[in-house]
Amino acid sequence: MKPLWSATRRFMTEVQAVHGIPVSERAMGMVELVVSELVTNAYKYAPGPCLLDLEVVDGAVEVSIWDTDATLPAACPTDPGRVGQHGLEIAMAVCRSFEVRREPVGKRVKAAIVLADDPGGNPAGRLR
Repeated sequence: MKPLWSATRRFMTEVQAVHGIPVSERAMGMVELVVSELVTNAYKYAPGPCLLDLEVVDGAVEVSIWDTDATLPAACPTDPGRVGQHGLEIAMAVCRSFEVRREPVGKRVKAAIVLADDPGGNPAGRLR
């Protein structure tokens, strides 16, 4: 799966270098984290292939993962003793928006991560 992370970093670097859209270090790391968590879940739970799509829309990167399993993911209940299975919780916490929907085959998970921070260093567009 390492090629997906390097492809994600390359995409984010090109957004800034080629298209001139500012990308904060926080956004760079968050997009890589979200891609890693969502692709890992698709790889772990879906029986077939998965597709990753990255797109810049309204100052955010939309990460879209499609896989062949129609079962919608759900975050586990809070349990301080639980080891692992926090990926979905993490992705939902760092994204401006998060959506899951069934497709004719499988499901699609979409998450949007804001690209630039405000001057105070806070993630821009984050709901408080």
